[in-house]
Amino acid sequence: MTTPVCTSASTAAVFPTFSSYVRARGPVLLRTARSLSPNPNDAEDLLQTALTKTYVAWDRIEDHRALDGYVRRALINTRTSQWRKRKVEEFAVDEMPEPDPLPGPDPAELQGLRDAMWRAVMRLPARQRAMVVLRYYEDLSEAQTAEVMEVSIGTVKSAVSRALAKLREDPELAMLSS
Repeated sequence: MTTPVCTSASTAAVFPTFSSYVRARGPVLLRTARSLSPNPNDAEDLLQTALTKTYVAWDRIEDHRALDGYVRRALINTRTSQWRKRKVEEFAVDEMPEPDPLPGPDPAELQGLRDAMWRAVMRLPARQRAMVVLRYYEDLSEAQTAEVMEVSIGTVKSAVSRALAKLREDPELAMLSS
């Protein structure tokens, strides 16, 4: 013989109110909603709808230890209903609506520009070249570059500024940009 589970005494201490349940389990339920919807905003809306349904049925739920399962089922049912009600926004047409793609830059010209840039960087003094490479090729911050070079941040800023000025004045790069 099985004995009925006393739900009122055991769950009153765990989740006395709906708001305490939502505060305690909200993040977990939101992760579940995000697994059902690729858009985080839609997932939040989905969870709100499921929690609204749970709130309406709060007094009818006998076993409050099974609330997570109830909310998960509400999430799935709500998501399924949304999926079934979605409108198809696609229409068959004779012509493709996408415009012709714009021609991209010539890869040979890009490679020539990269080579010219690298030659210009190689003409910089060794210390400036090292700082430019660390800052822009290795994408280090000024503080990280200063730490690697064992100089102050101000030294990095001024050296990189002078190096960039030299690069702007480089005749080979000026010829390519015009």
